[in-house]
Amino acid sequence: MSSLRPILGAAALAVMFVSQPAGAACPAPATWMAPGGATIEAPTLIAAMSRKQAVLLGEQHDNEDHHRWQLQVIAALHAQRPDMVLGFEMFPRRVQPVLDRWVAGELSQQQLLEQTGWSEVWSFPPALYMPMFEFARLNRIPMLALNIDRKLSRAVSTRGWDAVPPADREGVGRPAPPSDAYRDYLLDIYRMHASHGKPSRGKPSAGDTGFRYFVESQQVWDRAMAEAIAVAARRGALLVGVMGGGHVRHGYGVPHQLRDLGIREIGTLLPLGPEESCERLAPGLADAVFAVPPAPAANAPEPPRLGVRLEETDTGVRIAEVSAGSLAERSGMRADDRLVEVGGRAVSRARAVMDAVRQQPAGTWLPVRVARGEQLLDLVVRFPVRP
Repeated sequence: MSSLRPILGAAALAVMFVSQPAGAACPAPATWMAPGGATIEAPTLIAAMSRKQAVLLGEQHDNEDHHRWQLQVIAALHAQRPDMVLGFEMFPRRVQPVLDRWVAGELSQQQLLEQTGWSEVWSFPPALYMPMFEFARLNRIPMLALNIDRKLSRAVSTRGWDAVPPADREGVGRPAPPSDAYRDYLLDIYRMHASHGKPSRGKPSAGDTGFRYFVESQQVWDRAMAEAIAVAARRGALLVGVMGGGHVRHGYGVPHQLRDLGIREIGTLLPLGPEESCERLAPGLADAVFAVPPAPAANAPEPPRLGVRLEETDTGVRIAEVSAGSLAERSGMRADDRLVEVGGRAVSRARAVMDAVRQQPAGTWLPVRVARGEQLLDLVVRFPVRP
């Protein structure tokens, strides 16, 4: 398990709220609410957030409405604090010059994606994020790359922080120790990974090396983003960070590291989807949550999904997680399988896999070749007939 990647917002959905009290109040659609508290008027909340040093906007990476909500909040905050910087988890620090050229209006959308290596560094459709990028360009709002390269996070999750030479740490300092509550939160996620996405009663011991490295890799991710945010916040600008909800919830991740860096005025905001139980709204979850209304019925059917989380490694595309009951599980795929071919074509990028799946017509079969250990296995994904 030492090769596990740090969590993403979508990867932790099954365990994102644990042991929460029942009977929590449920906000009406399109309203703000303090978890465990009362409804908050939008102008009051935005005014309070505009006085912070940093405001963190959580998300589920593949949810369109979450990104629309983020843009809405960014626009409202910008109206009160035009001295704004937008930080994005989606970009590693090394592409900062590309973001600067984009904001200056020197690049097209395609050039932005190509020069940042979007398909390699982030495995979600760029259309989800492009409205925020365009807002930054139109208003000349500096964009800040918050993340580290996956090579560093993989090294920490495999060998631990102390085994990574200082020259390979991208300038990231040693993270502040995690709280016991954060360790418990990550433990649930680790157990889900360890059981290939299925609940497990097994619990790593306190001395489990794989779990310790997993916590360290998550903390390095949190610390790197916090350090970048802190630099901008100390210059007096309002730093608005766009990142997975797992880095924001309960203040365990990035907010914890920001406080260790001396940044105290931190706002944390999260979206609450219509599919999520209001019993999960515990005090301290965030400063406020926005109740996202149910989406209207789609005019066109959603593209098919395998139900996997993919990771690009030095040896190709690895299946990091398989969702229970998904097409992938029914087809025989397992976590740690490496995708070799999809539809008869060799694949080395997660984007190529996702595109092949989304283009597959309903009711058809898609051959997939995977490497499992020393074996090459030929599997078939059977896409259901659309009702």
